[in-house]
Amino acid sequence: MSAKNDSIWNALRVEAEKSATTERLLGAYLQETILGQKSFDAALSYTLASKLRDDILPSITLRDLFLEILESEDDLRECVRIDLQAVRDRDPAAAGFLTPFLFFKGFHALSAFRFANHLWNEDRKTLALYLQSLVSKVFGVDIHPAATIGHGILIDHGNGVVIGETAVIGNNVSIMQGVTLGGTGKEQGDRHPKVGNGVLIASGAKVLGNIKIGEGAKIGAGSVVLKDVKAHCTVVGVPARSVGACKESAPALGMNQLIDNGELGGFDPGI
Repeated sequence: MSAKNDSIWNALRVEAEKSATTERLLGAYLQETILGQKSFDAALSYTLASKLRDDILPSITLRDLFLEILESEDDLRECVRIDLQAVRDRDPAAAGFLTPFLFFKGFHALSAFRFANHLWNEDRKTLALYLQSLVSKVFGVDIHPAATIGHGILIDHGNGVVIGETAVIGNNVSIMQGVTLGGTGKEQGDRHPKVGNGVLIASGAKVLGNIKIGEGAKIGAGSVVLKDVKAHCTVVGVPARSVGACKESAPALGMNQLIDNGELGGFDPGI
């Protein structure tokens, strides 16, 4: 995709130019991160590298690594754009592309995970794990580089999100702060949740074990989920129980964490 035909990049530049005019204190920063970059990929690589750099991996090393990965993998380039679009569409605090691109830890952590995942799949596991540790330290989000994560993912706020090694997340999933997709103990092998398309996992929920969360399900805030959840089902509580069908086919898109009266049609003890 050329920079000229990249609609998200073009919109991002327009927003950056406007912000540089209205907030002159950030003019140099916007020039470095966006306006002085040749493409979306270059801007993302520069922005993430400047946030994740340390004494072992300086900014220029990380920037070149990230850009090399983006230029070699078309699917990854598409994923980060779809993720950014998801943030813009679902998060009322975004108000465009610029704010999440520069400031949202969830988007940054997810994009960095995609680089680490690429390295893991290329058998550069030590570097992938080092990058994971940087992301955890800087953004407060801990995603194992071996996890499988689809596109159109929103990690809102990001603080305290943990996603385990064998977790699988489908497309168009929204994950709020404090969510864990973890194991139940010291079991080995395939031990983490499998999350279907369109699922909303609300603030503070813990989903533990090799269980399946069906497509379009909603996990209520603070819930602890230890068993499979049926598709298009709402579950709440500790341990989580079904409280009925979810009214929305893809609750991740609506971002409604409330459990309305229509979903409280009765408890199903066997979720």
